[in-house]
Amino acid sequence: ALWNLRGAPGLRPAVWATSFISFFFLYPSTFNILEVAAVDEPRLHLWETGIARVTRHPQAVGQLLWCLAHSAWIGSSFMLATSAGLMAHHAFGVWHGDFRLRRKHGAAFDAVEARTSIVPFAAILDGRQTLPADYYKEFLRAPYFFLVPFCVGAYLAHPLMQRGALWLGW
Repeated sequence: ALWNLRGAPGLRPAVWATSFISFFFLYPSTFNILEVAAVDEPRLHLWETGIARVTRHPQAVGQLLWCLAHSAWIGSSFMLATSAGLMAHHAFGVWHGDFRLRRKHGAAFDAVEARTSIVPFAAILDGRQTLPADYYKEFLRAPYFFLVPFCVGAYLAHPLMQRGALWLGW
């Protein structure tokens, strides 16, 4: 252990809220579940609505939030190494994803890239992305309604996960 901040006031709700929000960024990658390589060939898409208005790479942002929350809570060298590995993987994915989209879509991707950002909310704040009056409707999708019980269930299952990890004896 490198630190133990678990008794710090407000840390537990901050970790829970950050982890919960992280899944709103992570989860959209499953919207096109039929595009799993074992079912159908994944396609490249040019999204710029919903969570893609906030960031062009929501899964990387979600992973960053998840890593920050878990690293703050766990505070171990193993968690930091895990987070570093996950973020290196996602940083490569951001670069490679943009590379593939540019190669496949050319000028169309350049236009989307100009209207979106990797940094959350940057394109909205600097006026490159405009929120329509009914932007919230882009988030009223069935998968998001399954997200809340999933997150609550995962939170409640953490003691079971911890016991299972202890049982492994590693």
